[in-house]
Amino acid sequence: MFSPPVPNAAAAAGLTLLSSAFIAGTTLLAKSLATGALGPPLPALQISHGRFLFAFLVIGGVFLVRGQRLEKPAFRMHFGRSFLGWAGISLLFASTAFIPLSDATAISFLNPVFAMILAVFLLGEIVGRLRWLSAGISLTGAVILLRPTVSSFEPAALLALGAALFFGAELILIKRLTNREPAAQILLMNNLLGLLISTVAASVVWQMPSARQWVALVAIGGLMAIAQLCFVNAMARSDASFVSPFLYCTLIFAALYDGLVFEVMPGFISLLGAGIVLAGAALLAWREALSHGRKQPSSVIK
Repeated sequence: MFSPPVPNAAAAAGLTLLSSAFIAGTTLLAKSLATGALGPPLPALQISHGRFLFAFLVIGGVFLVRGQRLEKPAFRMHFGRSFLGWAGISLLFASTAFIPLSDATAISFLNPVFAMILAVFLLGEIVGRLRWLSAGISLTGAVILLRPTVSSFEPAALLALGAALFFGAELILIKRLTNREPAAQILLMNNLLGLLISTVAASVVWQMPSARQWVALVAIGGLMAIAQLCFVNAMARSDASFVSPFLYCTLIFAALYDGLVFEVMPGFISLLGAGIVLAGAALLAWREALSHGRKQPSSVIK
């Protein structure tokens, strides 16, 4: 019989920090592959295929070792969620080739804001003033990161913005799925269907990776699978209101990795925009925690 883990705030915080470090690591590797640092640049569609392929092998292996079985998965809902997640991660990986990792990561944290806005139109949810305020704050930060002037506009930042939009739509389906199915099954189905979708897309642009690129693709999938498992286990040991803020450390790790590997340091505009985006996201997370108490894993984990 299943028994939930013993609550442990310290373990939950540590697991979430590990998850953040691994997620930032996947974007660093994606940037290395897309910019040609490890050989001829690979298309973003092929990089996202590697993410789903090797993550599925890890999570599928864990699923088999534990002897778990599928419990009537909602295939149509899973397919929709996986398609949105694949589109989002492909756009995010593509954006890292052109803009700093810190900018791309910060913009991707708009996903709960977009989820809230979409829920108003798609689900008829009523949104209060505080939630609209948090959305306005985050969107203001995103505008700053886009640098909307003739001389400094970053077109590639629109890729990251598109990724956040897809992630936001995905979050709506994740919320529905978490009320019906176990978290482990949701992770398995996401990576299985994501693999099928990404395989079809990658076949159009496929080019043979070098040995170093294969290692990076394996690492992307493995790190993402470990990040997902860490975050799910963190959520099982503490409340979302405690765990979620630690996930924002992904931005710190991304900036650190970008500085160490590519010698790209975030400037004042990047720091200002990212800070405003995270302030709005944190306000929204706090508001949701007050309204709903314990929540399920966020779609930030891709």
